[in-house]
This record gives sequence, C-alpha cells and structure tokens, in this order.
Amino acid sequence: MLRSNSRTYIFVFFAFLLVFLGGIYIYSGYDSSTFSLCQPSDEGSEPDVKAIMAKVMEDIVGPTECQEKGSWKIGDLTMQNGVKYAQPSTQQGRTDVNSVTNWNAPLVWEGTFDPVVIDAIYKKMDPRIAVVVFAVGKYTRFLEAFLQTGEKYFMVGFRVTYYIFTDHKEEVPNIDLGEGRKISLLDIPSATRWQDVVLGRMKWASIAIDKQIRNEADYLFMMDVDSVFYSRFGAESLSRLTGVLHRLFYKVDRDQFTYERRNLSRAFIPFGEGDYYYTAAVWGGYLEDMYKMVKYCYMQSEEDAKNNIEAVWQEESHLNKYFLYNKPTKVLSPEYLWSDYDQVPADIKVVRISQLVKNYAEVRPNGGQ
Repeated sequence: MLRSNSRTYIFVFFAFLLVFLGGIYIYSGYDSSTFSLCQPSDEGSEPDVKAIMAKVMEDIVGPTECQEKGSWKIGDLTMQNGVKYAQPSTQQGRTDVNSVTNWNAPLVWEGTFDPVVIDAIYKKMDPRIAVVVFAVGKYTRFLEAFLQTGEKYFMVGFRVTYYIFTDHKEEVPNIDLGEGRKISLLDIPSATRWQDVVLGRMKWASIAIDKQIRNEADYLFMMDVDSVFYSRFGAESLSRLTGVLHRLFYKVDRDQFTYERRNLSRAFIPFGEGDYYYTAAVWGGYLEDMYKMVKYCYMQSEEDAKNNIEAVWQEESHLNKYFLYNKPTKVLSPEYLWSDYDQVPADIKVVRISQLVKNYAEVRPNGGQ
C-alpha cells in the first residue's frame, strides 16, 4: 500500500513538473506577431482570431486590404466574375518565337496574351502609372505626337501621369487628356551634349521619384519622347521590372551585343556573358524597383565619371549590366519599341510604339556627334 502511494506521488510530481515546464516554455517562446497580418501584436496580447482567419482567407482568395502598399499590385491575378473571353489553349499559340525566358519570365509577343483577361485583372487593381519623358532643347517638337498617340493607345482606361522634364515649358502643347490622366511638368537645365541629356535622365528621374513621383504612382515607365504609339501598349507590360528587347539584337549571338566591353567601366560585361540586349528607350516596372534601378544607373555613371570614362551607350550600358544580374520579371518583344527606320519582319505582328525618323544633326545640341 505504501509502495503504491509512493508511485502515485511520484507520478503526480512528474506530471506537475511537465505542466510547469511546458507553461514556462509557452510563456517565453510565444510570439504573437505571427498572428498579425499587418502590424505586430502588442507584447503579451492574446492571439487575434480575426487576423488568423484573414490570413487563412488570404491564402485562398488573395491579399487583404491591409497588406503593405503595392504588394497587391504584383502577382495578384484575381479578376471579377462574368468576364467573357476565349478559352486559352494548351495546343495552339506562337511557334515562331520564344515566349518565356530561361528564368521562367514571360516574353511578351502579340498572340501570347488575351487583352480582355489582362485588362480585367489590372483594372480591378486601378494602378497609377507614371510615364517619364525628357523633352530638352528641340526635342519638345516630339511631345505633341507622343502625347496624342499615347492617349489613343497607351494604358487606355488606366490612370496615367506624363512627367515631362523640359527646359522649355512654354513649348509643351495643350493636349486633351482622358479621364484620370494628366501632365506634370518638371524643370531641368539645358544641355550642350545629347550624351549629357541621356546621362542626366537618371539623375533627374531619381530626384523626382524620391521627391514627388513615389507619392503619386505605383508603376513607372521611362520612355523616349521621339516616339509614337501605333497600337495597344497595355497592362500586359506591367510587372515588378520590365525590359524591352532591342530591335537590332534580338536575333544575334550575345557576343555581337554592344555591351560595354572595357573593364574600366562599371557597365563592363565580358564576352560570353549576357541574356539579351535591352533598349533604354522603353523600360518600366513597379515604382520602388524602378527607383532602385534608376538610382543604380545614375550612381554607376557617376563612378565612371570619377574614373574619366563614359559607358559606350551611357545609361543603356548600365541598364544592361543591371538586368544581367537582376533579371527582369517580364521581357517585352521589339513590338514594344520598333523604329520607323527599319522594315518590319514577319515575327513582329504589330508595332506598338516606334522611334521616329529624324535628322539627329539638327535636333541634337551637339549635332548628333
């Protein structure tokens, strides 16, 4: 009897000890922040059941309203009910071009997306889209055609702000803009070399994004003003970081790319490396990612200047260096920047935007040299 009672006492003691130690472990190791969707819980607070359920629902239907700013804009492919569109096929599609990169990012061509589906997804998000162009010196003459055709074809139905950097505000034309679309003018100094205009774009864009644009836009595109839109340039181009294939190099070996080959430049890319050659005349992405990239190009150009070297194609060389080691999440075909100088080949089914024919010696400040 005594032995039985002793065993009972020992069992109760160890059971109590386990409960006690377990309580200490739970008390010291419990982290209430894992239950908070948007903000950490106060120290010692009880688990938020509503937040837990919201997290579960997020996994099912997508992010909730209190996600960090912008997170719903990237990767959220939800759309409303009742949208009518053609059934996608697993057997048919473009066979003459590649439509995916080797890092599994979309490579966008006509025929690889349904604009009805794309618009249904992105118009629900209602993003604010910034377009940055530089109209310095005689380049103000290109603004009218750029803006007029942009209103007809660029992100129709979306909120768009054209940020025009210019040294001649009085020459900016009055254009009738669609609902939710506007122009913002920013002063910059004149330049004596076109190369300085190109290099200055990264500097002035960095400052403007930091001081103004980041409070007014979700996505940003850098574009050359001496271009016109000919067809839809829509939300299929939106992603965290979007590059555009240069029309002259999308069919050639990478050793023929005009990368910066001098190892003294910060834009240096050795032979045997590279994915694609991207144009700097059109590129875009989520605003904060664009800010990071624009600032990178500016800082690298500044480092080159300290070493008395200028990259062969100015910011385009630094852009290609950045894209090599920071892969774009979407790549656009040369449809998204062609040139009126060139004949359109069979694989370019539609030209969406194109650079105009012009007399460089006449419009550039240093005669095109």
